[in-house]
Amino acid sequence: MSCYVEPSINCISEAWQQFTSKTPNNNQVYDFSVRSEILDSWTRCRDAGVKPNDACIHLQLDSISLRVMLRENRELINIAKPFMTNLYEVVEGSGFVVVLTDRRGYIMELFGDEDALTNPMTVSFFRGASWCESQVGTNAIGTALVIKKPIQVSGSEHYCLEHHSLTCSAAPILDTQGQVLGILDVSGAATAAHLHTLGMVVAAAEAIMAQISIQKKNNELSVMNNRLTNIFNTMSDGVILVDKQGVISELNPVAKQILGSGLNRVEVRPGILVESILGARNTLIEKILKRKEPCAEMELMLETGNGLSHCLASGETVTDAQGAVTGGVIILRPIKQIQSLVNRFSGHYGTLQFSDIIGGSKALLEAVRVASLAAASMSNVLLQGESGTGKEIFAQAIHNRSNRQAGPFIAVNCGAIPRELIGSELFGYAEGAFTGAKRGGKPGKFELACGGTLFLDEIGDMPLEQQVALLRVLQERRVMRIGCDKVIPVDVRVICATNKCLMTEVEKGTFRKDLYYRLDVISITIPPLRERSDDIVALFNYFLDKQDKHCRRFVVNPEVIERIVRYDWPGNVRELQNVVERIVSLTEGQVVTLANLPQEICNCKATTTHSRERLQFPASNIVESFCRREQRRRVLDENEKQEILELLYNHGGNVSMTARDMGVSRNTLYRKMKQHAIYKELKCKVEQVSL
Repeated sequence: MSCYVEPSINCISEAWQQFTSKTPNNNQVYDFSVRSEILDSWTRCRDAGVKPNDACIHLQLDSISLRVMLRENRELINIAKPFMTNLYEVVEGSGFVVVLTDRRGYIMELFGDEDALTNPMTVSFFRGASWCESQVGTNAIGTALVIKKPIQVSGSEHYCLEHHSLTCSAAPILDTQGQVLGILDVSGAATAAHLHTLGMVVAAAEAIMAQISIQKKNNELSVMNNRLTNIFNTMSDGVILVDKQGVISELNPVAKQILGSGLNRVEVRPGILVESILGARNTLIEKILKRKEPCAEMELMLETGNGLSHCLASGETVTDAQGAVTGGVIILRPIKQIQSLVNRFSGHYGTLQFSDIIGGSKALLEAVRVASLAAASMSNVLLQGESGTGKEIFAQAIHNRSNRQAGPFIAVNCGAIPRELIGSELFGYAEGAFTGAKRGGKPGKFELACGGTLFLDEIGDMPLEQQVALLRVLQERRVMRIGCDKVIPVDVRVICATNKCLMTEVEKGTFRKDLYYRLDVISITIPPLRERSDDIVALFNYFLDKQDKHCRRFVVNPEVIERIVRYDWPGNVRELQNVVERIVSLTEGQVVTLANLPQEICNCKATTTHSRERLQFPASNIVESFCRREQRRRVLDENEKQEILELLYNHGGNVSMTARDMGVSRNTLYRKMKQHAIYKELKCKVEQVSL
């Protein structure tokens, strides 16, 4: 059984002399009693042109480059210093130096005796000095950089004769990806060489790498903690963290805002029981801390220093690795935010403006003027008019002109809801209030309209028993859900509409007098269409253009205009819109004739006062005006058609160039070509030219 025997100093010295004295031969195989790492290093040094017998000139960083290196490696230096100090305490007074280099082999930090910089053996160890192989030959620092492994180089193992008096023990400091960050080295007299020195250096390097890893983890944890803290503080929901006893450990600014001063004006802060905020009867804490059950969307109404706080609460248990409860997380969502989200996605918003009200009659303009003034106030508005006159358009226009335009617009038809359900629809109900009630209860339309407008259409059809509750809400601005004893404040503007004369209903005893006067703060009467003869043709043309999806550009015969002006329109604007939709659907081609009108309009006679008035001079003016407008439109259409044909012919049918000359998009030009049936005429024109 054989064992490895460390070669003697004389053997290594002889090997070095033989290696450095022979002429380099790449094919030569050496039979030296030298470690392979040393022999490989000698070969690299010889190939790099290092002179073994000449005095080594250590490459030295200038002052600026040295400062840059120290700044870039400050973290590594700070981590390594304590371990270098411990190493130096072991070798202090022996002439050894403890050295730290960067990844290139430049010395960044060193510890040594007072004479280290004057001692001939260690004089070359100073900040900024290079110890890479290509500069100073084989040495522990430079060779460890190449092989990325710990190594001890003693005496004649150094490639340069100048360093044969040294023994160096070095170990690389690697990052988590295995890349070299620097080298830790202990160097001294070769006569004091000891194998244990390398062991100490390796242990110190591993300790430094462990500390670097810990530092990196701490930095990552710090970054993650900062991110979580930012998320925690900027969440739109309130968050409360509690320990296993239910004591608040942390809460974010939104939670403080939601809770205000807390129950009984207790200061909301870490260190107090969450029950003092949420109330002792609340089951949320018991569920998440004692039963380990998640709790979702529990409705809370808390009396705080800022008034009643209405929110939804959810809770989750926090456990350790063994499953033991360590605390809980409570999420508070303001009910207004949820209602706003629901309203946005359920279509509870107003889209119509005063500009959507078509007409120029004196009565209509007066109604628009009063409605515009009413939009600037918070007063209740009562819209009166026959069915189909556009009361909801006025309601939406008032809402969108007011300072509540960002809030919801919720419309309720009081005549379409069964009388036994209208209370729960308007005011909401609590869980278990009646058979079939939803679990958790349901907010009413007054709650959902908070911050916006509630439009009560057909208010004259509201049952008497619910009129009392509505009056109380309008007076107190608070609602109480059916089956619940908690009062909820509501910030709602109410606009009502009716096609009945409410004063007549008051006299009949079907509508409360006190409610009527509460609603009739600003009364707006919308005139029926039969009293707006000047607006009939304007509305007819507006609906005709709106319904014409295929841009057929209808031509309307004058007798059609005469019939629609003569008709009384009992269904008002809604009926006119339906008639226009019928015309668009049933008209073949582009010409609208009497055959396209409903029979009752074609056969109508001027029986009413308004009809007879419209058949006199004003009606003839309307028809003549309409005919003139139609004639002008036909001339403009023909001119446009000829312009397109001429440009297309000049550009050889190139649509892009034609559209550019006209200043329109390609899609617009294609639509106009289809509208004027240009393809066929252009083809005929080209054929005539070719002939």
